[in-house]
Amino acid sequence: MKKLLTSMTMSLALIAAAPAIAQEEGYSDPAAAGTQKTNYDESDLKQFVEAQEAINEIRDEYITKIENTDSQEKAQSLQMEANDQMAESIDDAGLDIPTYNAIATAYNSEPEVRERVDALK
Repeated sequence: MKKLLTSMTMSLALIAAAPAIAQEEGYSDPAAAGTQKTNYDESDLKQFVEAQEAINEIRDEYITKIENTDSQEKAQSLQMEANDQMAESIDDAGLDIPTYNAIATAYNSEPEVRERVDALK
């Protein structure tokens, strides 16, 4: 049980730390596919930073909840709930999930994008 919770906690952390939300059904990674722009305007990057901050808060909250549950089913339910809230946070920031993931990919692979995002934090 402890191993499952650790695995789920790590999965939840990865969702918030990288463009893993793209793995959800129906989403692709436009930046990785070369179909999305990577020269984002200031507004896009500000929305990304806003979404990332909200996602980090959700991740922190749910990691604790998942670690403190004693049921595999409850842990899975909490993970799905966190994923839904993270997706909603991206939408609330004014981005769609593919654009969020594309910016996250660019942040991880393009120093110029990383510098621009970090300057907005």
